[in-house]
Amino acid sequence: MTNDLKKAALDYHAYPQPGKLSVTLTKPTETQRDLALAYTPGVAEPVRAIKANPDEAYRYTLKSNLVGVITNGTAVLGLGDVGPLAAKPVMEGKAVLFKRFANIDVFDIEIAASDPQEFINTVARIAPTFGGINLEDIKGPQCFEIEQALIDRLDIPVFHDDQHGTAIIIVAALLNALELQQKELSEVQVVCVGAGAAGIASMRLLIAMGLRRDQILMIDRQGVIHTGRTDLNTHKFALAAETDKRTLEEAIVDADVFIGVSGPDLLTARMLQSMAKKPVVFALSNPDPEIDPKLAHSVRDDLILATGRSDYPNQVNNVLCFPYIFRGALDVRARCINQEMMMAAVHAICSLAKEPVPEVVLKCYGATQPMTYGPDYILPKPTDPRLLPVVSAAVAKVAIETGVARLPYPAHYPLEPLKEVHKPQLAAVEHS
Repeated sequence: MTNDLKKAALDYHAYPQPGKLSVTLTKPTETQRDLALAYTPGVAEPVRAIKANPDEAYRYTLKSNLVGVITNGTAVLGLGDVGPLAAKPVMEGKAVLFKRFANIDVFDIEIAASDPQEFINTVARIAPTFGGINLEDIKGPQCFEIEQALIDRLDIPVFHDDQHGTAIIIVAALLNALELQQKELSEVQVVCVGAGAAGIASMRLLIAMGLRRDQILMIDRQGVIHTGRTDLNTHKFALAAETDKRTLEEAIVDADVFIGVSGPDLLTARMLQSMAKKPVVFALSNPDPEIDPKLAHSVRDDLILATGRSDYPNQVNNVLCFPYIFRGALDVRARCINQEMMMAAVHAICSLAKEPVPEVVLKCYGATQPMTYGPDYILPKPTDPRLLPVVSAAVAKVAIETGVARLPYPAHYPLEPLKEVHKPQLAAVEHS
């Protein structure tokens, strides 16, 4: 970042008041009667109703539209273990995205607990506050243990976005990229550099979508993750390959797909040249990708490239899914976010990228030419207003079909999202 941009970022967070969030009132408080209803004695009535039937909390409190964005600050962005307090600006930022894109309210919670069990117990104790919990910026491998323990203990959606949000967007982008490259998921060889939360979750979801384990080679700091290694945790060992390849340079030869969720400049021009025809390269390290996009395109003119950056085509961005997954889950009061719901989000995002792009999106990006499905447009843009009705509806429908929903399909949701989001509905979404 330039000095000007650093100063602008600090000023943005400091002025006109500190932080990016505030609490606003949703009920009138002007008169003595208003205050009597808001607090004593009137507030006793919803208390009694909730005591008699805990589900009434969804009717009388913010719980029905409230997500907790919760971290211990052990893996914040690319900055590492900065601690819970320094993680707060990021958690507030996540809250902004929830509100901006899906009108979901958020309390950000930063917990001083590096021990997984302490963290699990703390979150479980405060869970009655929320309709759902988004775990964020927790280091691996403890993030896997924490998420699963909370899913097992709680009856509200628990979702670790660094795992599943990233995985959903990677898989959606990859399915479209492979289609454009005229390759089948069942036939490609995938190399994934980075075996943390995002890398492991992405491979798990790809396997659920039909990729076989023997099509995957994963790389961590010690090289290829193979069955002969004795230093692997259970999550890495589940994806270990039977291979004599030991380095990225060996693994990448004739690979169809490179997925980088690790660090900058790990994929060299020579490695890229050794990949199969029509490769797919996802260099997702931020802000500096695993290979410079200009270098990649100078080496191969037959590749499809995606990064995590907004200043290049094909940005792989979690904001395309996590607000809408929670919107759909909250609106049918789902007990969890299961794999089928994640797969529904993948298919909805894939399909939306193939639809004509609304004028409002073109204006947002200053596009002088239409955006069309192709090598430089494999995912919808984050400002696409159709993401809300399309992805949320797909998630809600599958929650009902898989038996984890406690409410029926919302009457205001489109029955066939892609078919029914026509111009009048789109105009209404844009206006809102």
